[in-house]
Amino acid sequence: MLVVTMDAERAARLSAALEAAGHPVVPASTGAEAANALTEPELAGVVLDLALPGLDRAGLLRSLTPATTVPPDSLADAERRHIALTLGHTRGNKRQAALLLGISRSTLLHKIRRYDLAAVAVRRRAGD
Repeated sequence: MLVVTMDAERAARLSAALEAAGHPVVPASTGAEAANALTEPELAGVVLDLALPGLDRAGLLRSLTPATTVPPDSLADAERRHIALTLGHTRGNKRQAALLLGISRSTLLHKIRRYDLAAVAVRRRAGD
């Protein structure tokens, strides 16, 4: 997580909380430091102090808001993506994935076949 703030005390508190939750933290107190940190491929998120001097809130909002609306995914696409992410999280452990998803293992196996996720589950497990 990238933590961008000029307030050292706030940065320390946020960093401690994020690290306690298992997130690696990259602190930045200037725009240049934040820009350099954004090149890190393992960066998972950004915590931005909206009280930073010179921060263009309107520009930030425009850059975070898509110019055109994107149609929502189908329920099947969303379910497929969620199951794939859960299998990745459990490193291919289908029993644990089924527990996290709140479904039976046999239902999960059916959905893995339906959405052709068998290769994803095996690949995730082999990547250990």
